[in-house]
Amino acid sequence: MGRKIGWIGTGVMGASMCMHLLKAGNEIFVYNRTKEKADGLVAKGATWCDSPAEVSRSADVIFTIVGYPSDVEETILGSDGVLANADSGKIIVDMTTSEPALAERIAREAAAKGVEALDAPVSGGDVGARDATLAIMVGGSKEAFDKVESLLDVMGENVRYRGRAGAGQHTKMCNQILIAGNIVGAVESLTYAHKAGMDLNEVIDVIGSGAAASVCINGLGRRIADGDFDPGFYIKHFVKDMGIALDEAKRMQISLPGLALAHKFYVHAMDVGYENLGIQALYKVFERMDYE
Repeated sequence: MGRKIGWIGTGVMGASMCMHLLKAGNEIFVYNRTKEKADGLVAKGATWCDSPAEVSRSADVIFTIVGYPSDVEETILGSDGVLANADSGKIIVDMTTSEPALAERIAREAAAKGVEALDAPVSGGDVGARDATLAIMVGGSKEAFDKVESLLDVMGENVRYRGRAGAGQHTKMCNQILIAGNIVGAVESLTYAHKAGMDLNEVIDVIGSGAAASVCINGLGRRIADGDFDPGFYIKHFVKDMGIALDEAKRMQISLPGLALAHKFYVHAMDVGYENLGIQALYKVFERMDYE
């Protein structure tokens, strides 16, 4: 028998993730700031709610996947938010990539109300969300994780409990740091290939099967070769993620110069108007560079 699930955030990834839970037989209560983005779910049987508070009152497990830490704070901790309207025994699962300290705060405030809270950011982009192959990294109590693991398994194929509150977010920062370096390398490689007059797909056919193989070259690289810069993951959200990682690195007194350089490239991409394109659109920045 399905469970009563709340879902807040039906963007590029959230809509697909929620659809998997709906198709698995759960009763879904959904909210999104732009109502039209939830139309597909409502058409398939989800119940529309007018606020995060209404979602919280209707469901036993409430998932959120929104844009920025400020959105997480408002959605979960606001006066019309999830926690203020959640009874003891409910579980909040935030799947937004957000600040570890905020995840810790949510867990503390939730515990004070008898509510359990998990931070469970994901990796895999729009394709992983659509195909239910996401990596999901979870922080919080093991008891709460055990209660929702079967739901997470519906959305991802690599679901890992990472430890205390905030541990999911720290693991996601490791993920984003690695992607930042990989995507810059992929973009530079394909820029070089283009300038040398080579077919990008044919280059990827070769280097994508050797030591340089990565999701960035084989996935995002193919999109670049096809001229597809639509967002599987927005540049503006990647800049947010890198900023969180750099702030955490500063707090821990470590230097991440590669990440800092990638961050500068992507801030420039936003400056020239690419903030709503996919992260592979960094290629367009390199394409515009004049080395003469």
